[in-house]
Amino acid sequence: MRLLAIGRAPAKAPEMELFARYAKRIKPGFALVEFADGVGSPTEIKRREAEILLSALKPDEFVIALDQDGVVPDSLELARLLAGWTERSKKLAFVIGGAEGLDASVLARASAKLSLGRLTWPHMLVRPMLAEQIYRAQMILSGHPYHRAGRP
Repeated sequence: MRLLAIGRAPAKAPEMELFARYAKRIKPGFALVEFADGVGSPTEIKRREAEILLSALKPDEFVIALDQDGVVPDSLELARLLAGWTERSKKLAFVIGGAEGLDASVLARASAKLSLGRLTWPHMLVRPMLAEQIYRAQMILSGHPYHRAGRP
């Protein structure tokens, strides 16, 4: 499983340390591939970032784009989605765009679109949030008590 993301964070950034903590718990693994932000006008930035992302995607990867118009599941629904995605392909690739969002060409390549909610999140925070939710989904699917479905 891979996460392709526009923008590079310093390795010692708190967000990256949190991402690493959850990524190492994900089985069989969750690799992060970062790319430099595009430059130019917003349209040009999206086009350049799309070229980079599309060239990095493998033909056999099931692509899940993080997008504001994606499905907004709760944790149990995400676990079901993850199970379905992994049934279709053992090679999942999550994609996070830059500040301008993902180009239509990347969204067209995606097999699914996922949203982490209607709030706008800093892209560096989305990485550990996604990793934690994937880990949580795996724990739900395995029957592990990490996820607490009921409220106290």
